[in-house]
Amino acid sequence: MKIVSMYTDGACSGNQNEENVGGWGCILEFAGREKELWDGEVNTTNNRMELSAPIAGLSALKEKGLLVRIYSDSSYLVNCFQQGWHKNWVKNGWKTSQKKPVENRELWEKLLSLMEGQTCEFYLVKGHLKLTDKDGSPLDETNAALNKAYKAFCSHNGGISFEEFYRIAGYNNRADDLANEFIRRHAAQAM
Repeated sequence: MKIVSMYTDGACSGNQNEENVGGWGCILEFAGREKELWDGEVNTTNNRMELSAPIAGLSALKEKGLLVRIYSDSSYLVNCFQQGWHKNWVKNGWKTSQKKPVENRELWEKLLSLMEGQTCEFYLVKGHLKLTDKDGSPLDETNAALNKAYKAFCSHNGGISFEEFYRIAGYNNRADDLANEFIRRHAAQAM
């Protein structure tokens, strides 16, 4: 089975305000090649952007039958699949355990539809990790904050090497940069 790694992030400047701007970023990695995707929208939410990134990534895949490993700093996204929330939502007519309508239902439904025919695994990674020191030299597992994030990743997702975690964190930071690109460009146009 072919393996695609997907690194996603969403951002929203002014989240929860009446007027705001959000962006999402996604990196697809397959067989030594990478594809970067990003976009955004105005008057949105951070959670909508977190969902938009994997939707765009899965939409860009040209074939089915892939193992897609999705790395995100969004508990909202990852926990839905790791803890099976979506199964209960569907079973309960798209109502939460508190009997309220599921927020962003149309995006969840689109994401679930795109996942059909793929094997998707979701991994939670701490976002915005500092990976280099002030001189630009890579940090290693002796750095307390990075080591803590590494241990949390392994506890939540299963063990991997520190080197693999560092690589994943670097891609996740890049996805964050992409998520903010739409916001930066929108702000520059507004000036």
